[in-house]
This record gives sequence, C-alpha cells and structure tokens, in this order.
Amino acid sequence: MFSDKIVMLGDHEEQWNTGAGEYKLYAGGTPMDVVKSAKGAKATISLQKYTTPTTGKYIKNEWKHEYITCNPIGLGGTDAFVMKLSELTGKPVPAELSKLRAQLVDAMQDSYPYMHGKKFAIWGDPDFLLGVVSFLVEMGAVPVHVVCHNAPRKNWEKEMQAILDKCTFKEECHIWAGKDLWALRSLLFTEPVDFMIGNVYGKELYRDTKIPLIRIGFPIFDRHHLHRYSISGYEGCLNLLTWITNAVLDQLDEETKEIAKTDYFFDCVR
Repeated sequence: MFSDKIVMLGDHEEQWNTGAGEYKLYAGGTPMDVVKSAKGAKATISLQKYTTPTTGKYIKNEWKHEYITCNPIGLGGTDAFVMKLSELTGKPVPAELSKLRAQLVDAMQDSYPYMHGKKFAIWGDPDFLLGVVSFLVEMGAVPVHVVCHNAPRKNWEKEMQAILDKCTFKEECHIWAGKDLWALRSLLFTEPVDFMIGNVYGKELYRDTKIPLIRIGFPIFDRHHLHRYSISGYEGCLNLLTWITNAVLDQLDEETKEIAKTDYFFDCVR
C-alpha cells in the first residue's frame, strides 16, 4: 500500500501454502535478482528484534543504511510499524489501512469485557511473546506466566517487564526466562490460570491441568490450517482477538451448561 519498491526478505507465504499438483521444494519467494537489490535500499526493517541480531550487525556494517526493528503484533505494535513505513516513504497512511485499524478497534471494544481480567500462561520465542503479551495487556488480560526458554540475556526481560507494567494487575504477572514447559507445569498447579496460549507442545499441560489451550505459535501439528492465518498487522490482530475471545466463550459455555439447562436459549434471545 505504501510503495511497490518494498522488498520482502524472504517472502515465505507460498512455501507454507503450496497448491496440489507438481511439488516444488521452494515455492514462490523473493527472486534472487530482487534480493540483491535490497543492499541499495534506504532502510531495512526487521520484524523480529531478538531473532536477527547478527543480521542487523551485518546490514549496519556492510550495507551501511538505516536498520530498524518493529514488531507488528497487536494494535500498538502494528501502529508503530505503519508509522515507520509512513516516515520512510514520506507518504500518509493509506485510507484502507486506517479503515482496517478502525474496524479492529471496534472489534476490540466488543470483546474487551470477555478478555478483561482473564489469566493466561503463554510461552514461545522472544519476539512472539513481546507481541502477543502486548496484545493481551491491550485487552485487559493478565499474562500471569510468561515463559521463554530461549530468552536473550540482554534487554529482553526489561522490555517484557515494561509491557507487563502497563497491566492493571501487574503484581500478578511473572516472567520466566530460561524456563521450560516442565517448570510451567509446576507453576500451573501452584498458581493456576484460566487459559494457556502456545504451540502444540502444551498439549500435555492441558491433559494434566485441564486448563484450555489456545493454539497460537509454531509448530501446531494437531490442528489443521492455522498456519495459513497471520497474527501480524491489523488483520492478524483480529485473528488473535477471534481465537482468544471465542476460547473464552467456549469455556464459559462449559462452565454454565449445567446451571443453564432450560427451555430457553438465552444467548439467542434479543
């Protein structure tokens, strides 16, 4: 929307969504001649700060142009990314993007009462956690346990703590850097939560604790097609909102199904 001169390194969308027929090991992607042109760009934006430190050093030292990191997950993260694109291109935010943002904010307002105050345990890679935890805080949720087995030694915990400090219930939030899901299992019994967010490896935690697992992240082997849906940008944020809010509603139905036995289906009465 901002420019036809933006190069994506690398564009893996088709690799994760190949069609039936002749198999290609590397489907789609950014052509090599376009990749080579990236060196002459005005700036490079990395979408994952803690995954690409060596790449960042190379770009700053060898390509010698501006290097920026943005994490376009959640409303605030996407806003920052969009404004950086506007700054670099010298163009105003396209009306289509402004409309997408307004629709997202409206949806967030609709779902806020259901997520507010709900307690979550979440695990994953450093940048993934910064983005999704930020979104949870935006929705008034409580990230009680934030587990990052491969947390970087420098700055990551400070950045995460700054996000958690914005939470209304910040005294209940804990960062577990360097811990794994076995440690989280113990925490879930001593300090239980309402929901878990993470990849397929939390399935055993669900079986042991009966805490609902919302599958977001990578990898997810036991459910189909979730990898086809983005969690980045305004549309990706709407996906996050949909999955998490509907998980809350599913659990609400489970908790109330015994006391709600009646001839009336109150959810559909208007």
